[in-house]
Amino acid sequence: MTYAAITGWGKCLPPAVLTNHDLSGMLDTSDEWIVSRTGISERRISHVGLEELAYVAAARALAAAGLAGSSVELIVFGTCSHDDQVPNMASGIQRRIGAQPAAAYDINTACTSFLYGLSTATALIRTGVVRNALVIGAELISPFMDWSDRNVAVLFGDGAAAVVLEASAREEGLLAEKLGCYGEAREILRVQGMGGTYANRGVLYGITRWQFEGQEIFKRAVAGMSGACEEALARVHKTAAEVDLVVPHQANLRIIEAVAKRAGLPMERVFVNIQRYGNMSSATVPVALCEALEARRVRAGALLLLPGFGGGLSFCAHAVRWGARVTPLGTTDVELPPNELPAAEILRRCLERKTHPAPGAASAHPFG
Repeated sequence: MTYAAITGWGKCLPPAVLTNHDLSGMLDTSDEWIVSRTGISERRISHVGLEELAYVAAARALAAAGLAGSSVELIVFGTCSHDDQVPNMASGIQRRIGAQPAAAYDINTACTSFLYGLSTATALIRTGVVRNALVIGAELISPFMDWSDRNVAVLFGDGAAAVVLEASAREEGLLAEKLGCYGEAREILRVQGMGGTYANRGVLYGITRWQFEGQEIFKRAVAGMSGACEEALARVHKTAAEVDLVVPHQANLRIIEAVAKRAGLPMERVFVNIQRYGNMSSATVPVALCEALEARRVRAGALLLLPGFGGGLSFCAHAVRWGARVTPLGTTDVELPPNELPAAEILRRCLERKTHPAPGAASAHPFG
């Protein structure tokens, strides 16, 4: 039987840090209010576009795997915050790494996009369609944020990470998963202003209003992720006690704690980095995976559990057997362009573009 081993991993976090203190100067909020409700202390704001973040993460993952970009056969780009929808983001990465004529496609299940991408890439390797794949989870949320709404503005950040999958005869990589969606409740998490519904209707791109029903999202997230964890483990005949490390979607510390409790997983076996980055949507799980490896929390042969939840309302959990190697084979000199602007200044310039559009573009808030 063919498996899809994870042989490379890499992350890219923009250097500009937006702290809770910074946000308290923009919104009616405070560090205590944010931390007590979310567990978040700071998040990153990018000075570059989404493709640039993803390219750096991809280059680092390829170096860690010792795989040349020209050898990549499939690129799956998970995101809901595209630089462009046409052409897709994956084709931009294909060009940057020199992977012609690799297959390249995007996948959008919001915060679960990386994990759904891991499923599809693994399936294509298992069935012999391709021999390897580059799977990316990357988001540039800050330009789409409604920075007047403290209920959502404090939650999100920008970032990217990627993994390399390669065919293997050993039982490693993604062993089983549970994918699902609460489509009947999709309206409780909606970003108005993104998508064709608003095209050519006088709506300036990037002006958004977030429909975000926090309590209902919390309930669905906990039920979906904990249930998916149970089903994924059952499919590989494992119990929670046999899981070495949980690397969950980092949306809210309270959600992570509730999922762990319901799934019977002690918090000492759960990797958490939400305090530093906030919710990076599809990037949270792969970034956390990279950092768990850096912190030596992943041992050779470990059984990992990767639960996620996102808009739609998608949910999932993935049971992953780690391989023999926990250190990169190589590094790369690919880096982001330098940035000297603080996060608050990057946001100020972004907001200026929204409120002072080009002549003829709509400037008033369109969702009144």
